[in-house]
Amino acid sequence: MSATATVAKPPLDDVMLAMDVVDTLRRRRSLVERELDESGREQDLKERLRRIYSAQGIEVSDAILEAGVNALKEDRFVYQPPPPGLAVQLARLYVQRGRWGRWLLAGLLVLALALGAWQVFVAGPTAALPERFVALHAQVLAATSEPDAIALAGNLLASGNAALAAGRTADARAALIQFQQMRNHLLASYRLEVVNRPGELTGLWRVPDDNLQARNHYIVVEALDAANRPVRVPVTSEETRTTRLVSRWAVRVEEPTFQRIAADKLDDGIIQNNLFGTKPAGTLQTTWHFPTTGAAITDW
Repeated sequence: MSATATVAKPPLDDVMLAMDVVDTLRRRRSLVERELDESGREQDLKERLRRIYSAQGIEVSDAILEAGVNALKEDRFVYQPPPPGLAVQLARLYVQRGRWGRWLLAGLLVLALALGAWQVFVAGPTAALPERFVALHAQVLAATSEPDAIALAGNLLASGNAALAAGRTADARAALIQFQQMRNHLLASYRLEVVNRPGELTGLWRVPDDNLQARNHYIVVEALDAANRPVRVPVTSEETRTTRLVSRWAVRVEEPTFQRIAADKLDDGIIQNNLFGTKPAGTLQTTWHFPTTGAAITDW
């Protein structure tokens, strides 16, 4: 043997028995508190424990009884919770993952859907705006040689790019819509016919607000394509200064023109000369078949 003696560990059975002694003492807490609080009574407590185990057919040595009583005094074999800290909080979160994990997963799913929708409906279309402006400008240049149309396309392209450069996305989208309407109007081909159907107005007159002694005369027209289908056209009302897409509106004429068309309708109920104007593809201008400035209203 070496000079330094090795301390032998107690057998496992003794350890387990000592733990059972502590457990027994805890269950009889009133007995323990009374006996341990009085000096000289510890030996009586051990004797009582010996009798309890003897009644169960278990022989317990003095050493084990001593170890059990001392362990109770020292709070051994008692679970001591770890001190609070980050590791403890993380462990508790992990144990409770079944409760908060569902909410976290649902939140992540909602966030992913929101990010996807933002990418599809906001970020993607916004990023594509410069290319769409360039494409519209190229389509206009390929469709017309009319100076006014080319100049208007250039102005719309410049205003759209300026809005994008300044971060005014709403203004850029508004300019894009106006550009699209201009392109569509340029490519459209239609004729303007005087409306002549039962129960519908062919003409009307209005008293302007700034001159109550005057009358403004209008002829109601509708835009039709080669297949007689209505064509929606951007028309600006001279009364409200707003532009709407309409297929029917009223064009301002002088009184002699108004009376001429009225007489054509009154003689037999049919307007023989009902072609008021034509708008060929590739131009923004309408070729008028009756004298007019092109001023219009969209409501009456």
